[in-house]
Amino acid sequence: MGSNYTPLGVQLMTTGEKAGTWGTLTNTNWDIMEQISGGYIEQDIAGGAGATTLSVSDGSTGATLAHRIIKLTGSITGNRTVTIPLDVQTFYIITNGSSGGYTVEFKYVSGSGGSVTWGTTDKGTKIVYAAADDGTNPNIIDVGMGTVTLDGTQTLTNKTLTSPKIGTNILDTNGNELINFTATGSAVNELTIANAATGVAGPVISATGETNVGININPAGTGVLKSGSAAIKIAGTETIFVPSSAMYGSTTNGADPQQVETTALRPDLKVLDFDAGTAEYAQFAIAMPKSWNLGTVTFQAFWAPGNTNTGNCIWGLQGVSVANDATADVVFGTAQEVTDAGGGAVEDVLVTSTSSAITIAGTPADDYYTFFQVYRDAADGSDTFTGDARLLGIKLFYTTDAANDA
Repeated sequence: MGSNYTPLGVQLMTTGEKAGTWGTLTNTNWDIMEQISGGYIEQDIAGGAGATTLSVSDGSTGATLAHRIIKLTGSITGNRTVTIPLDVQTFYIITNGSSGGYTVEFKYVSGSGGSVTWGTTDKGTKIVYAAADDGTNPNIIDVGMGTVTLDGTQTLTNKTLTSPKIGTNILDTNGNELINFTATGSAVNELTIANAATGVAGPVISATGETNVGININPAGTGVLKSGSAAIKIAGTETIFVPSSAMYGSTTNGADPQQVETTALRPDLKVLDFDAGTAEYAQFAIAMPKSWNLGTVTFQAFWAPGNTNTGNCIWGLQGVSVANDATADVVFGTAQEVTDAGGGAVEDVLVTSTSSAITIAGTPADDYYTFFQVYRDAADGSDTFTGDARLLGIKLFYTTDAANDA
């Protein structure tokens, strides 16, 4: 009677056969079993899209699938499949050592059972079990003890990632971007997030690294920063509107305060009249908020024409800050001017464009008292408005570097 063979090629001899050759055949069987238990082999799977079929060599050593550890090699230019016979039942330690950005699938030669696949960038090692659990559709099972991969679905417990680090983003369960990261070369400052125990104010997000480090949060476009549904006030541009009623004409060449009635019991205009032929001035003073960054300011003039002329009117503003226990007999800083045309109708409310940046003289600091002087530059030949220019007020723009004045 002829010998039978296991699926991995070990010869099974019947009683009384192979007289005189048992020694040689048994030694070969032991060699095969050594391969199966711990042997290493490299298998070339080079080529384009297609399959490499692994087959057994009955009674002989050397068959790839009769080794425990297999390294797949070669340059692949398409997705490759490596197949084994339906009756093979064992486990393998397989490394995808091929070159080329294509998938490699390890499966049974036929049927619709499960298989194990290395992704296009996965050059790692997997422990797989060929179950031979169905004569038609057997399964290949990833035992899940191989190298952690970037494109595989794996559950990690008590693992510390040292390489690779978290990349440029974290995705949600749908594969959509949840958090994006941008790396800064030689960075020394970072965010530290701390959780909180019961009864404590709450988790904390802190800037850490150097001694003084801010946190920048930048909404996109016209978006705003919110806490719940309420917008959060953040440092930036703020405004102060100073009406003419809060100003006073300068002692020298001062503008003339007036109250102009439009129609009875309709809005009156509380104004300062600036003459068309002589440069005239008015002043106001502000203790600027502590949140002011002590930098430059800009302004808009709100005014009304005294007649129907459409010529240009030039408005100017300058400022100076005075410290506690210091003289107020100081010179104003350099002015900035804006030009606006008369609207052609008396009592129209007109608003100028925003001026260029005004540097406040006196080197401002916290708790300084800041004087402003507004004027009409009637002596400038470009000021062609022929009537009185009636100032309604000044909108002052300044920049903060704190959310409040605490």
